[in-house]
Amino acid sequence: MQVPVSEAKAQLTDLVRRAEAGEEIILTRHGQHVVRLVPIVPTHTAESRRAVMERVRASAAAKMTSGPSAARSQDFLYDEDGLPA
Repeated sequence: MQVPVSEAKAQLTDLVRRAEAGEEIILTRHGQHVVRLVPIVPTHTAESRRAVMERVRASAAAKMTSGPSAARSQDFLYDEDGLPA
């Protein structure tokens, strides 16, 4: 929907309601598009971000497999006397 700025002044409340409902509202001046009214998309809350992170952690933990132990992973670098090989 296109509305001249001069007319939008009188019907701003209605135009805002329509934009909130998802309708595209474009304000024009001398036939040129100057402004588009769009609703603000709510950002995620801290709680919703925490919930997402917990789901990611749980998913990663479920996929984790045990590999070789790293306790002796550098043994090949040293000889029996503990000197570099």
